[in-house]
Amino acid sequence: MDTLTQQLLRQLAGGAVSQIGQKIGADEQTTNSAMAAAIPLLISALAKNASEPTGAQALYQAVAKDHDGSILNNVEGFLGNPQAANGAGILNHVLGSQQPTVTQGLTKNTGLNSAQISLLLQIAAPLVMGMLGKQQKQAGLDANDLSGLLGSEKQMAEESNPDMMSTLNSLLDLNKDGSALDDILGIAGKLFGGKK
Repeated sequence: MDTLTQQLLRQLAGGAVSQIGQKIGADEQTTNSAMAAAIPLLISALAKNASEPTGAQALYQAVAKDHDGSILNNVEGFLGNPQAANGAGILNHVLGSQQPTVTQGLTKNTGLNSAQISLLLQIAAPLVMGMLGKQQKQAGLDANDLSGLLGSEKQMAEESNPDMMSTLNSLLDLNKDGSALDDILGIAGKLFGGKK
């Protein structure tokens, strides 16, 4: 089964990616590889937030109320006015105080500047939420299912691109007091064949 990242990138292939590129002032190839880094990063951040029952419930309510997946039926319309989807608000919920650190990390990995990355993340966030909403609607997922889906998506992303994901995970853990260790141990456990 394709991951959410693959499904979303496939949906954006071609026209939508060049439209995003025009918005952020980058060529199609650079935009595409930046999206390929930003989407799993957002999914990992969501997985982290949803790993606690309260976080899972909050995410479920946000998806059920505001993100039914319809954004994906008219991606070009959304890209015509991406601010209307409140990507900045979504990023505040998902990344919180780690946003500058994440932006800085993606800047290093993609060759885009921080203003371009900020814009790209604001465009990517509503699309990721829309993708989640679509999954939730199609499969009738509850808060636990949603949390499980994100957890397995995060794991698949780590397996398919371990270098990038370990970098992204360490970005997500900066400024976190104490929880970074658990995550690093969890990743180390996976690397050495432990099942989590």
